[in-house]
Formats: sequence, structure tokens, C-alpha cells
Amino acid sequence: MATLASRSNPLLTSIPAYLTWRRFGFRSICSGRLGFLSSSPTDAETPSAGTKLLETFKEEFEIGSHLITFETGKIARFANGAVVMAMDKTKVLSTVASSKGDNVKDFLPLTVEYQEKQFAQGLIPHTFMRREGAPQERELLCGRLIDRPIRPLFPAGFYNDVQVMASVLCSDGKQDPDVMAANATSAALMLSDIPWGGPIGVIRIGRVCGEFIVNPSMDELNLSDLNLVYACTRDKTLMIDVQAREITERDLEAALRLAHPEAVKYLEPQIRLAAKAGKHKRDYKVFLVSDMTLQKVKDFSEAPIEAVFTDPTYGKFERGEALDKITQDVKRILEEECDEDSLKVLPKAVDAVRKKVVRRRIIEEGIRVDGRRLDKVRPLYCEAGHLPMLHGSSLFSRGDTQVLCTVTLGAPEDAQRLVSLVGPPTKRFMLHYSFPPFSINEVGKRVGLNRREVGHGTLAEKALLAVLPPEDDFPYTVRVNSEVMASDGSTSMATVCGGSMALMDAGIPLREHVAGVSVGLVSEVDPSTGEIKDYRILTDILGLEDHLGDMDFKIAGTRKGITAIQLDIKPAGIPLDIICESLEAARKGRLQILEHMEREINAPRTQDDRNSPRLATLKFSNDSIRRFLGPQGVQKRKIEQETGAKISVSDGTLTILAKNQAVMEKAQEKIDFIIGREIEVGGIYKGVVSSIKEYGAFVEFNGGQQGLLHISELSHEQVSRVSDVVSVGQQLSLMCIGQDVRGNIKLSLKAIKPQPESDMKTSPKESAPSSKQTSNVWAPLEGMPSCQEIQNSTAEEIPVNKDEIREENCTSLSPPSILIRSAADCDEEERSGFNQKFPLKNGMTTSRLVSNLEKDHQSKPFPPLQNGKSPVSLFSSLFSQRNVKSEHAKQKQAGTESDRTHAPVQKNVSKEAVDTARKTAKTIKLSDKFTAKVYQIRVHGLVLDLGGGIRGMYKFELMNAGKWQEELQGW
Repeated sequence: MATLASRSNPLLTSIPAYLTWRRFGFRSICSGRLGFLSSSPTDAETPSAGTKLLETFKEEFEIGSHLITFETGKIARFANGAVVMAMDKTKVLSTVASSKGDNVKDFLPLTVEYQEKQFAQGLIPHTFMRREGAPQERELLCGRLIDRPIRPLFPAGFYNDVQVMASVLCSDGKQDPDVMAANATSAALMLSDIPWGGPIGVIRIGRVCGEFIVNPSMDELNLSDLNLVYACTRDKTLMIDVQAREITERDLEAALRLAHPEAVKYLEPQIRLAAKAGKHKRDYKVFLVSDMTLQKVKDFSEAPIEAVFTDPTYGKFERGEALDKITQDVKRILEEECDEDSLKVLPKAVDAVRKKVVRRRIIEEGIRVDGRRLDKVRPLYCEAGHLPMLHGSSLFSRGDTQVLCTVTLGAPEDAQRLVSLVGPPTKRFMLHYSFPPFSINEVGKRVGLNRREVGHGTLAEKALLAVLPPEDDFPYTVRVNSEVMASDGSTSMATVCGGSMALMDAGIPLREHVAGVSVGLVSEVDPSTGEIKDYRILTDILGLEDHLGDMDFKIAGTRKGITAIQLDIKPAGIPLDIICESLEAARKGRLQILEHMEREINAPRTQDDRNSPRLATLKFSNDSIRRFLGPQGVQKRKIEQETGAKISVSDGTLTILAKNQAVMEKAQEKIDFIIGREIEVGGIYKGVVSSIKEYGAFVEFNGGQQGLLHISELSHEQVSRVSDVVSVGQQLSLMCIGQDVRGNIKLSLKAIKPQPESDMKTSPKESAPSSKQTSNVWAPLEGMPSCQEIQNSTAEEIPVNKDEIREENCTSLSPPSILIRSAADCDEEERSGFNQKFPLKNGMTTSRLVSNLEKDHQSKPFPPLQNGKSPVSLFSSLFSQRNVKSEHAKQKQAGTESDRTHAPVQKNVSKEAVDTARKTAKTIKLSDKFTAKVYQIRVHGLVLDLGGGIRGMYKFELMNAGKWQEELQGW
């Protein structure tokens, strides 16, 4: 500094020592603690900064398996109190500050702000501005977790503004910083000059495999069935927050009694740190009602107030109006006396008198404000399905408190994305609690997130989360909305009850119902010792009892155990024994509520096609999914717009969420047309005619595959030209009737069409299809059940999931039929079929033809075949063989095996015949033996029908079959 001064003014090159900053005792801000200038500066000196010495204080101790540190003095030195708490590699800074002036208020304006910035885990926020925005829900909840245990310890009448700011400096993701922030705040308040009755200790307890864990890591919490946060002073409980999986009251009491001594271990280090670096507590002005004013107001108002509270016919608002009238009467008296001091504190004085009257009646007489017994629950009203067009809804009333709950189901991609340092990245179950002003007949604005609404909604969410099915069994995203219609105490517990019924109304497979009840406490304290000498536990408290009582203990759970707890108190702590005693009172009240809920709905409803959404998960290869998405997802968006379904894509999986079954089928149909599915014989597919030939049409279907629709498969009637039935570009529903080893697919249009009435009226002998046809539709034999009967019996015996099984034709459920005919009938049909294909001259019959061939062979033998057999014997066996003809309509049933149902056989059929009917093209092996029938005679051989729609070629070896055919035609 001296060198800089000499450059600007040579006269300042030498300054007497008594004129330096050091002489006046000023502290330096940049070059040391003792001054700006040295005693004898010279031009040769180079500017150099001194070393700032920061006086820090630290306390180290161990709890569980973790080393914990409290440190102050290094950062945030100007704050009234600042402490950095470290556990492993996670550090949290908490600071406190308080206003200096005397604010004229009648409450403590305490503000707690907790913040998790992304730099704490080495990330840049993904927001547009790349910085943190409004507080997240988790940050609001952590702020409430800090606020609830420290607020009761501020002295009565201290109404200065107090602000607590806690922020995470760094996080390794192993420890939840919320408990650390609460302990750091306690230490910061101990260091400050703000009057406060601490310190407190806050601990987290988990349980894995029946063993309790102190300060569990995040990995251990994921396996734990208990997440208990417990805050206390040395001998009293301040706050409890629990999320559990149906833990019993006995196990919870054991966890509470373990948590108390562990939390007390945080107290001594804070006391030692405050002794080293703490400030003296400042004096403050107390804003309390004087004894003289309180006695005067009591004389004027006690009798009418007691008359109001002894009348159980008063409702919430009627009681409030009567009390307001009493306040106005006392105000007129004080105005006549010109008592200005009493008028300033009149509302607070009347409230104090009202509190004493109510508490005295409960302690001495055991009678509550509305005339109930201490353990009695208010009258209940339960209604499930209140709004039938929604996925799920319910209306729940307890006394004057009323809550309307609704359930909305969504796709997995609708899950909420969370931005936090610890915990899961998404949340698939959300419960949003809303407390509109009209519920208490007030006027107000709805702006932003409300801390109270977030806290109450999260409590109900934790209570219901324990009974939800796992994600693998129920992949939907679930949102529950709780709208408070009227409030007179414990709307959060009413939300638990209404939410449980609404979830069952939506068809969600909950393990069982969850109910909640709020338990209160009214105590009488010994003024000399401050200890509780008498108390009463209240079940299902009113809003007024919550306001005038000492405790609001919200407990939710099932018949098996507790799922969520939230304890808030007003005095500076309650003994743990009273807390544990309250658990049993809450259990009895919870069972009363569960009985009413189970009468209304005791099991999840089945899904209704009208309003229940459908969710299907399909597996495809990545190449197929890329083909489905199209360039930049254009094709996917187009399908979503056309069908109204939501489609999410992950690795090898397509998830479809549809509003109803019709939308689901429409979306699946379009996906199948683009991607395709595994070809199954008997399956029905939709395709588009791509080209027409003389012998049939080629159809593109199932994601670009080609199949042949032969002219013989167009209609049950004879078709002369293919173009008369189909045209290029026409969309058709076709059945796959065959697929060879080369992948050639045969399609049929007539297989899905009903048979003509003339064919249906014929007898089984006459209606037997010719061997040329490969129809999969058969009329049921005599004694066989009809298609509708099979459907009904199947629906009764086999549960069918409508979301996963596509509709199939009624014919796909019909069993395979076996038609047994006599040998004479077979011979007659063979002869008539042969005469139709090769009409003989002069009325020649096949029997005469064979007889003439035998005579000619005797006169002049025909040359033998290569296998040594005579051609005459070949044709003789052709027209005289006797076999049993069996036809098998092979149709694929959805989700069932092809041979699940078999038609009853009317006559004995040999095992070889049945096995031949069951043979397929892929299961035929060399050396297999078949009883075949000649289907067609061709130039090079015979086409043989092996049964079951399988045909084979018998090739002539030496004899020229064409000559035999010409000679036969000549005959």
C-alpha cells in the first residue's frame, strides 16, 4: 500500500509510525491482522499479502459407525450463528439470524429454508437458465423437518423474526442430509445470541432383517421396513416422523426407546462447542398478557364461554360465532372503561380463557367439546365410486371433516421426475393434497406450493405406499388427488382413508385398507417443577382440540401395523412414556374406522371397459422398434394422434396406455401392421393387397411380410377371376392356413367367412369338404358343444386378462373335429371325385375300367413298374382302398395350446390314424408310414392327401403316366 501511495504522491514515501493504521488499532482486510503499512516502507519492497488467520472451533464424536464433526468459525462468520456438520463426505451448513427491532406481533415469525444445490454432487442443473429455481417438494419437507422440533423451544412472548437457512455443501449420496441439517441448526442456535431452550438431538433409525440400524445409509434404507426420524431434548420427545411397512406398535415402541439415547449423544458436543465459541444470549422484550388484564377478561368471559362449551349441539361455525359474540361483549366493556392496554391483547386474553375452560373440563370431567368420550371416534360416512366416470373416486366424512379423493392412472413415463441429492430419480405414486379456503368458509388466493399442503399430502402418500403392489405386478403411474371439502380437524388422516377407498375403486390391488386417526393430549403441569402431573389422551381430535391441546399425533396403518406417523407438539417436550401410551389408543380408533371402510368396499374392483385404462407391454427387437418409430419418431406420434393412446419406448419394450379396450385394440392393430408379430397358423391378420396374379393375390401384412392368397381361398363359391373379389390396395382380414419350411405363407379369405346356408343344412356325410379345400371352419358334430358354449365355459374356468389377450374369431375356440365315415362312403366319394376329374366315355364307371384293365393285362401283360408292381394293381388299389378319412381344423387359440380341447370321437379310431392327423409338415420324418388318399393325378405322378392338410407327391418311376392317362381317357 505504501508503494502505491508513493507513486501517486512523493510526499507520502515516508510516513511517521504514529500516523499509520496500525497506530490506531484498525484491523486489516487484505494484508494481515495488524495494519496496512509497515513501520519503515521502502521503494525496494514488493507488494505482498499477509495471511488471514481464521479461528475455528471443532467438536468430533461418533454415533453408530460414523464420525461426526461440528465446526464453526471458518465460513459464514457474519451470521449470528453458523455451523458446518460433516458425516463421512457429506457436509451441511446451517446459519441463523434474527431481527433486532421489537416487532409488534402476537406469534413467532420463524422461517426455515433448506436448499440442495446441484453443485453439491458435481452437476449443472438441467433447467433452461442452468440454475436452481423454486424450492422442490423435498426441500420444503426438509424445512418442515427442521422447523417442527425447534419451534416449541423458543420462549413464550419472543416474537422477533428468526430465519434459519440450511444448505448442503457436498454430498456423497450415502447419507440423507435432512437429519444433519436439523442437528446443525440446533448447534447454530446454541452459538447465537437468540434465546432458545435447546440443544436438541435428531436421529434416524432403520430396520433391516429385524435388526435396528442407527443412521442407516441410503442403501440400507432401501432395504429397511422402517424409516424413523426422532428428535428430543435430554428427557422429552419433540418430534417423530415415521414411514414403515406395517410395523407393529410393540416394535415401534422398541425403536423409539432405542432412538432416544442415541439422539441424546448429539447434545454434549453442541454444549461444548457453545462454551468455546458461543455468544451471550441477548435480552428481549416479552409480549405477554399481564395477569391483571387476564383476570379482568376472565371475569367478564369465563361464564359465557363455559356455557358454549357445555352445549354439545353447537357445530364448528355456530360455536365460533358464539365465541366471537362473547369477545365483542368484552370489547364493549373495556371500551367503556377506556382500558387501551387490555384492548390491544383482548383476542389473546380471550383465547387464554377459552383454553383454560376446555382443558379443565377434559381433565376433571373427561368430557370433550362436542360431548364425546375421550376414546370415541366421530360418526363416519364412506362412499366409493362417487364419480363414476373417473378411474377411481371416494367420499369420506368423519364428523364435519369431509374429503373427496380421486385416482388417475397413467403410463410409466408419467412418473414424476425428482431432482434431489439422494433418493430415487422418479416417483410413480403421487398424492396431492389441496386445502381450498372455502373448506373453512374463508376467502383466500391459491398461489404456488403451500408448505402445509405438501406436508399433509406427503404424510398420506407414505401411509398408502406401504400397501401398493410392486411395480413389476402393477406398472401404472398412480396419482391421487385429495380435495378437502370441509375441515374440522385431521384432514390428512381423512385423506388416508379416502385415498385407500379410491385406490380400491380404481381396481388397484391393494393388500388391504389403510386408515388414519389423530390423537391429542391435554395435560396439567406443575408450575413449580414444570412436570406433567395429570393428562388425558383424546382420540380423533377436533380442530379446536388441536388448537387448545398439547399434541397432534397422526397415526396411519392397517390392521397389521403402522405405515406412517407424524407427531407435532406445542409444549417444550412430552415424555416418551405418554407417546407410547398413545399408540394403543390410536390402534383402537383405527380399527373402528377400518370396519366402516370395509363395509363400503373390501376388495379392488374389477376393471370396467367403460372407464378403466388399459396398459400393455410388448417385446420387440431394437430393429423392429426403430422401424416403428420412423424418422425422428414421426410414425409413433402419428399413431398416438390417430388412436389417442400413449406409447412409451424403452430398450426392446413398447408400453401402450389406452383410455379403454377399444383404443388399445386400435393401437395394437397399427403396431402389428408396422412391426408384425410371430406368424401362427390359424392366426388372423390384417393386410393390404399388393399385386394380383391369375392364380391369386399377394398380400402385404404383419410388418411387411408377403403371403399368397390363392384363388381357391377367396370364397366358398367358385371364383373365375381374382380381380372380381379383391383389388390392389384393398385392406383385408385374412387367416394364415399354412407356412412351409421356406417361409412361404398361405392365406385364406374364405376361412374367416361363414359358410353358405346350403352347406350348413347338409348332413355331416354330405358336408364333408373335398380334399382340395383347406378350410379351418367346421360345423360341430352331433353332440359337440357350440362355439358360444365353449366360450362361456372357458370364461368361467379360466381367468382372462383383457389387456393382454387379443380378440380371436369365435371359430378359434372350436375344438378340432374328427369325422368318421364308412369304407363304402369313402369308396363312393373317391369314385365320384375321380369321375369328375376324368369323365369316362359311354357311361363307363371306375369299377368297369379296372375290370377291363385286368382282362387286357391277362391277354397281353403290361410292362411292370420299377418296383416290380403291376400298373393294374396300382390303379386297382387306387379305387378299392378302404381307409378312414379324418379332417382336422387347425386353429390357434389365444394363449392356449392347440391340443387343449379335443372333440369326442364317435367311433373307435386307431392310434395310427390319430397320429397321422396330428402330423405337421415340420414333424414328418423319413420312414414315417401314412395311410394316404389320392388327391390328384398328374403327368409325373400322384398327389396324395396324408391328412391334416398335408399333401405329398408320389412320382412315377418307369411307366409313362401320361400314356396311362390317355388310355384311360380313351376307355
